[in-house]
Amino acid sequence: MLPNADDLPELLLDLAVPHEDVNEVVAGRRRLTDDPGALRLLEECVEELFRHPEATGHPADLAELFQAVPAELNGIFAVYVFLAALPRTLARHRERGIPPEISRRTLADLGRHMAVHRRRHGTTGVNARRWLVRHFRGELYQLGRLQFERARLGQRTPPVLAAAGLDAVPGTPCLNLHIPDFHGPLTPAACDRSLDLAREFFARHFPEERPVAALCHSWLLDPQLKRYLPADSNIVRFQERFRTAREDTEPSDTEPVQFVFGDPDLPVAELPRRTSVERAVGDHLRAGGHWYIGHGWFPFPTGPTPHDQRPLTPGQRSSSNE
Repeated sequence: MLPNADDLPELLLDLAVPHEDVNEVVAGRRRLTDDPGALRLLEECVEELFRHPEATGHPADLAELFQAVPAELNGIFAVYVFLAALPRTLARHRERGIPPEISRRTLADLGRHMAVHRRRHGTTGVNARRWLVRHFRGELYQLGRLQFERARLGQRTPPVLAAAGLDAVPGTPCLNLHIPDFHGPLTPAACDRSLDLAREFFARHFPEERPVAALCHSWLLDPQLKRYLPADSNIVRFQERFRTAREDTEPSDTEPVQFVFGDPDLPVAELPRRTSVERAVGDHLRAGGHWYIGHGWFPFPTGPTPHDQRPLTPGQRSSSNE
């Protein structure tokens, strides 16, 4: 189930695993294969990862299984789960005709999350293990600057979309849009390119799903950022692509701290002020303010795009009444 030890280093580099983590992952393979119980747990995790293959939007939760991981493997066990799942993941991609370069760039998110873990903890491990299940199940794809996750509408968003003229009910296919870090600036041109790639990609490789809208749930959509950032900043122009789906009333202060500074537990008083975004996040919290997750959407037809259903461009203002 696991790759041969001699093949492992090159495979890890293909997955963008940081060089300083490669030797530890290779050495840990022997500890895993020498433990029959750990091997059985590995097989259970892989089977659970691929359970209910059509349950898009409800990825497997491996948290309970991970609780049984031997202490000496706890930090890197998830790496072996994804390595063992890789052949089945790539087989799914091939069945859909997905180009190898898209597979490679998508699954390289494993290495990115290992880099995040090392930045935060200084050790080998995987940040957000549950998140990566989406990649290896074939539900999420890196297409240029942005990531797009195959999903289905829940209960709260369909009335908003229906009021705007879309054919939307709970369970209707949609896309969740995600903004990975370590991937360059969020420029309008890069976002436009990603959206063009996504329209072509999903129309070609998942033609039966026909997502009606792209949704984004992120602190980057908190409208309070416009108080601190220039109107032509990448973040503000990104916000203006979206119409408002709903507004949160529960603060999520650790979200921007985590993504901007790398550690959600950093003391607010000590947050650096090196960039305009760092100053915005820290100064707002130090003044007693809170940050909230924004929920935005725009139409996402995969066929010819009617003029009145095009996503809002960075020069247009969004409104919750649209």
